[in-house]
Amino acid sequence: MVVRTLECFSGSGLLHNAIVMVSPEHETEFQRVLNAYFPDTAIQLCHGGAERQDSVGLGVAATDADTEIVVIHDAARPFITPESIQASIESARVYGAATVAIPTVDTILQGDAEGYMLETPDRSCLWQCQTPQTFRKSVYLDALAQARESGHIGTDDASLVQRSGAQVKLVPGTRFNIKVTSPEDLLLARMYIRTDDIG
Repeated sequence: MVVRTLECFSGSGLLHNAIVMVSPEHETEFQRVLNAYFPDTAIQLCHGGAERQDSVGLGVAATDADTEIVVIHDAARPFITPESIQASIESARVYGAATVAIPTVDTILQGDAEGYMLETPDRSCLWQCQTPQTFRKSVYLDALAQARESGHIGTDDASLVQRSGAQVKLVPGTRFNIKVTSPEDLLLARMYIRTDDIG
């Protein structure tokens, strides 16, 4: 999945600046695979941290000093389109922060701790968050510093940035941009790969 995801970014001309976060015990294997699939591109590997935002922070810190825009993406989303990547970059340049997302088509129920329904939010205002989440580097680093100072641990980077007071632009993605986290997701991903008309 990492290779397929990186190939999506290769089509956008961003592979030469890619940084992949890995655990130390898997670094050698990752390097071997990346060298095999991308022999002409030096992809930087960095060790992650205890939490997602720690890993992202280490990755952002490893970028070149003159980097203005950072594009943060889950390797578990191997069907991101070049159009969505570019739209997130353009929006981040204009607004400072952007995330790819799709309007929800399902009714979302809010429940309590015991599993009883509390209310039904208006789905016309609800979006399903995806990645990439793209930021001006300075905006992201400011949000990360605020989170560290307050001891806040965020579940995603767009929420972390929004919590800092910055506005995050929603960039429409596609429903093919699934996150592969379960055996059912993997089955669906294999079906997508066998289909000629998607990435």
